[in-house]
Amino acid sequence: MKKIEAVIRPFKLDDVKAALLAAGVRGLTITEVRTSGRQPEHMESYRGTRYVVDLASEMKVELVVPDEAADRVVDAILLASRGGGGDETVFVYPVGEAVRIRTGERGNEAVTTESLQRPRPLRAHG
Repeated sequence: MKKIEAVIRPFKLDDVKAALLAAGVRGLTITEVRTSGRQPEHMESYRGTRYVVDLASEMKVELVVPDEAADRVVDAILLASRGGGGDETVFVYPVGEAVRIRTGERGNEAVTTESLQRPRPLRAHG
């Protein structure tokens, strides 16, 4: 199994969710994050007070998939999130074990839906 984490621009979230749904992914976690990358810091003002903005608001999408689906899922994320103009990144980690709490299923059965087992062709969204 692989855990995939993608840090993307907020306005690309709907495209990425649609691409993952088309790729057969049903379960994912989305978190608002602040990142520091290659983007330059800049000044903004709020109610007359100026401050430095050195962190970008982005979204982190996390999911766990069987090994054989990982490349397909990463490709779906890449196709859907390109053109964001930032330092979006996808990380892939090995997962030792997964257990579905409700059923006690373990391993791939805990993270796989029927549609994720069937490959689907990828296409760009947007």
